[in-house]
Amino acid sequence: MAGQKRIKVDQTKISKAINSGIPLTITTYTLPHEMEVYMGDVLTTFLTELDQGQMVEYLNYCLNELITNAKKANTKRVYFKQKNLDITNPDDYTEGLKTFKEDTLNNINYYLDLQKKAGLYVKLILQVRNNKIKVEIRNNSSLTLFEYKRIHDKLSRSQQYTSIEDALSQVLDDSEGAGLGLIIMILMLEKIGLTEENFQTLCENGETITRIILPLSEKTQKEINFISAEFVKLIDNLPQFPENITQINRLLSDPDSKMSDIAMQISNDVSLTGELLKMVNSAAFALASPCHSIADAVRLVGIRGIKNLLFSIGAAQTFKEIGGDKAELWKHAYQVAFYSYNLARNFFASQRAIVEDSYICGLLHDMGKIIFETSHPDLLDKVRNICEAKGISKDLIERLIAGVNHGEIGSEIAKKWNFPEVIVDVIKYHHAPEEAPDSVKTLCGIVYLADIMTYYQSGEVAFYQIDTEILSMFKITTEEQFKKISAKLQTSFSKEQEN
Repeated sequence: MAGQKRIKVDQTKISKAINSGIPLTITTYTLPHEMEVYMGDVLTTFLTELDQGQMVEYLNYCLNELITNAKKANTKRVYFKQKNLDITNPDDYTEGLKTFKEDTLNNINYYLDLQKKAGLYVKLILQVRNNKIKVEIRNNSSLTLFEYKRIHDKLSRSQQYTSIEDALSQVLDDSEGAGLGLIIMILMLEKIGLTEENFQTLCENGETITRIILPLSEKTQKEINFISAEFVKLIDNLPQFPENITQINRLLSDPDSKMSDIAMQISNDVSLTGELLKMVNSAAFALASPCHSIADAVRLVGIRGIKNLLFSIGAAQTFKEIGGDKAELWKHAYQVAFYSYNLARNFFASQRAIVEDSYICGLLHDMGKIIFETSHPDLLDKVRNICEAKGISKDLIERLIAGVNHGEIGSEIAKKWNFPEVIVDVIKYHHAPEEAPDSVKTLCGIVYLADIMTYYQSGEVAFYQIDTEILSMFKITTEEQFKKISAKLQTSFSKEQEN
């Protein structure tokens, strides 16, 4: 292997995945040596980007163990099929294992070729969300019942040993390595403060999944909290939310307010009336006929819808005061708002509150990123200097400034401006809908899909990186379905931009 070319790691792609909380996936059918090395390099870069260098050595060992086991499981399936043995039958399984190791080692390329023809793969998936790192190996050979029991027996046995040396001296059974590698792996995880609870083995949809869930180190967590706190101080210096819009929203929230008074209050502000009618008449809302008055707007969009649109107008006005070049950020925000509203209207039409909240939540999902990317350089330099004086890694500071924690920061801005809780929560959890409170899970899923769809359209995200649970919310099972929905929304949004 000396002259073999090393596969280059795309650091930009890894940074993008970390910042957006989307998974990185590598798939192989035969797992050649250069692919093993590449997977290790990607894992090392991934952990280094997260400032988790102390985990690299241990997790690389775990990765090698898990991908080797997954590859062996696939080889076992084609070997048993060739021998006309039923791998789910305990007697056949015992019989096949007698010759499996010797036969496959002596003719490994033949069996690897059979694996590839059978479409048996090994996947590495890496993801970071809400300060937790997921390292996952998948292969599409479901565990048999006795294989599953065997693995859990080894996990239980690992508790008997106090060290790797202890395990090596006591494990004598040589059949299939007696799971020694798995026992050593658990002991390796313990060295970085984890337990067998951080390790999972399960079967889902024909795949065997081995998963390691790791929290970021305590030091990194503290540093992230410190940097975020400095940005919260920066948030305290933001302009106040426009008072005219705050007053109107108070009226809209008051059950004793008359609709005529609310319409009059809005109509008295010519600029605000123009902005609101322009938004209501945009292609996003696809009204059957043009809306010419605030009274009509309230009737067509609803009080809650009008209230949310006023929040969006107020946020846009306030961000104008901050300065900086926000053209691309706002284009993305309006695109996500457009997609969110139309996804909500088409898939959740019976849930009016979700439809009414979808536009504003889509529009403001990246408030934190807008703050990061448009704050005055002097303020950002001040944060850098304070953090560096505390000995915090420069890379970690830059990652947070690039928006790694922008959901958290955005939700703090929304709280400062007294936005409704639903908006605060969607901003916070739009990259991790599964972590959201039940009351906003669906809305978070809508904004997540709308957001990631824009990155799919620009080629920055592949279909496999989209959360399958979110896709199932929309009954999307194939990329072809997703493409049709994506293309339709993209075309509609482009038409609106031309008007």
